[in-house]
Amino acid sequence: MGLDPSRHFVPLRIAVLTVSDTRTIENDRSGDILVERLTAAGHVLARRRVVADDVEVIRGTVAAWSADRGIDAILTTGGTGFTGRDVTPEAIEPLFEKRMEGFSTVFHRISYEKIGTSTIQSRATAGLVGQTFVFVLPGSPGACRDAWDGILAAQLDYRHRPCNFVEILPRLDEHLRRGAVQGA
Repeated sequence: MGLDPSRHFVPLRIAVLTVSDTRTIENDRSGDILVERLTAAGHVLARRRVVADDVEVIRGTVAAWSADRGIDAILTTGGTGFTGRDVTPEAIEPLFEKRMEGFSTVFHRISYEKIGTSTIQSRATAGLVGQTFVFVLPGSPGACRDAWDGILAAQLDYRHRPCNFVEILPRLDEHLRRGAVQGA
């Protein structure tokens, strides 16, 4: 496991969406961490936005970005807790065509090592919306660091072995092409 030096790096176009009633671009530390990490890795920041904790606004933004062929992955931060305003999973999960159960499992394992049982207070999730990977992260800077450093840096790097998300990007529309061929 690890990076295969015989493979070249493939930069992805990644959008960052912060969900918060109190943050702005100027004071969005979690969004800043994700932007810093993804650009330092060689990826391209495709879009960045801060939106309120509103189901329709969150869902509309993720739906529009996932339909944009200029975006390969979306990272959201915020709104994954249990308070009344935490609605990011409710907004995004109905859009998932395929859920990524393993992301939540691995995220919680990494988080448990840092914050113990407090990790159960996060509803971090991920899935596929159309041909776009969507990762729903907690709003804390530490959680964003942990998700990037412990999962996303490797899985969004074409050189990572034994497998990664980048190598399957060209095949994410197979169900659409198959349906067209079968007349669906």
